[in-house]
Amino acid sequence: MMDFLTFKRFISIDALIIFYYLGAVVLPTAAWFLVVWLVRKYSFVRSAYETGKKTFWQALSPKQKGWLLFFFVMAFLFMELFWRMLFEFLIAYMQMRDALVQSQISVVLPH
Repeated sequence: MMDFLTFKRFISIDALIIFYYLGAVVLPTAAWFLVVWLVRKYSFVRSAYETGKKTFWQALSPKQKGWLLFFFVMAFLFMELFWRMLFEFLIAYMQMRDALVQSQISVVLPH
């Protein structure tokens, strides 16, 4: 336990994978439900949302609406890709550290 608290022992790759899926699936879903809940619960949020949505969508042409949808989809995919690459980097770092520590042990303790 002391090795874990002093960072001599790192968390496992399995924990990183769990946090990856929490961030990639649970966070966007939870954010969506939070927005829906806020709009339903608070009347001032609902009125601001409805007014903004009505004004915004009336100001856009159908072509602009299509481009906006395309932009949001691409932005979401980019964020998901970035999140994946971040965790791949962290997992690779953990694997390199494990390999270095293992090679250091084999140098200190010959077979």
